[in-house]
Amino acid sequence: MIIVPEREIAGLVTREDSFDAVEKVFASMASGGAYNFPVIRESIGYADALYGFKSGFDRAGLNLGLKSGGYWPGNADKGLTNHQSTVFLFDADTGQCRAVVGGNVLTALRTAAASAVSIKHLAPKNSKILGMIGAGHQSAFQVRAAVEQREFEKIIGWNLHPEYLVNLETVAREVGLPFEVVELDQLGDESDVIITITSSFDPILMDSHVTGGTHIACMGTDTVGKQEVDAALVARATVFTDEIAQSISLGECQHAVANGRKLEMEITQIGSVINGKHAGRSTDDEVTLFDGTGVGLQDLAVAAAVVDLAVGKGVALDVDF
Repeated sequence: MIIVPEREIAGLVTREDSFDAVEKVFASMASGGAYNFPVIRESIGYADALYGFKSGFDRAGLNLGLKSGGYWPGNADKGLTNHQSTVFLFDADTGQCRAVVGGNVLTALRTAAASAVSIKHLAPKNSKILGMIGAGHQSAFQVRAAVEQREFEKIIGWNLHPEYLVNLETVAREVGLPFEVVELDQLGDESDVIITITSSFDPILMDSHVTGGTHIACMGTDTVGKQEVDAALVARATVFTDEIAQSISLGECQHAVANGRKLEMEITQIGSVINGKHAGRSTDDEVTLFDGTGVGLQDLAVAAAVVDLAVGKGVALDVDF
C-alpha cells in the first residue's frame, strides 16, 4: 500500500494537475461513466465538529475510494486548518487498499479547481473584476485558480470579519492585481465573477446585489442548512452544479428547491457543458451560478494524480498491509 503524507502534497500536485483531473471527472459524471455514493455528514456532538465520508467510482479512471474528514472550527487556535481529511483509494479489480493520501491541501486544490472549471466554461469572456466573498484559508486557493481563467484587472472583497481581508489583499498582490475592500452591494454590482467561500448558514449575497451579466461560483455550501446566496438569486440564475442530487439536498440549491423557486429539472450538470451537450452561458447579460457542493469523485481524481506523481518522484511510502 502506498502512503502519500500531507507534507508532500503541495510540492507534488499543481493547479493545472488539479484542474485537469476535476474537469475530466465532471465530464465523466455527466456521461454516466462515474458516480458518487450517498454522502454521510454529521455533527459528532463534540468540539462543534462536522464529520463524514464522500465516496464514488469512476469507471474511466478506475478510481474507487473515499474521503474521510470534516470541519473542526476550533483548529485555527491550535495552529491547524479547520478542514481535516484523508483520502483512501482502492484497487477496483481486487478491493485492496491501494493508497492513503493526505487530504487537506488536496481538498483546497480540488475545490478551487472546481470553481475554476466553472469560470472557464460559464463566465463572461471579457470578465475584468473578480469579487470574493470570504477570506479564510480556502480563499487564497480560489483566487490563484480563478485568475488563470480570465484576464482579470482587479479583485474586490467582502468578509463578515473585515480583519481577515488582509488574506485576500496578500494573495491579490502575489498575482499582481489591485485589491479593494467593498460592501456587498458594490461587489454584486461591479463583479463579473463572484466566488463565495464561507461556512455561512444565512444568505450573504442577495438577489438585489447582483446586476448585469455575472457568473457566481458558490463553493461553501456543502451541508444541510448552509446558505451563502439568497434563494431568489438562485431562482433567477441559470444554475449548473457538480452533482444535482447533492445540489438540491445539501448544496446552495437546497433552499430554492425546498421553497419551490427552483425545479430540479432546471439544474444542469457542468459536465454537460464540458462535453458539449449544453451550451452553457447563452447571453452576455445572463446570471449563471455554479453550485459547487464538493463530490467525492473530485477527491479521488486528484488523489490518484498525486499518487502517480509521488511514485514517479520517489516520495511515496510503500508499506506492507
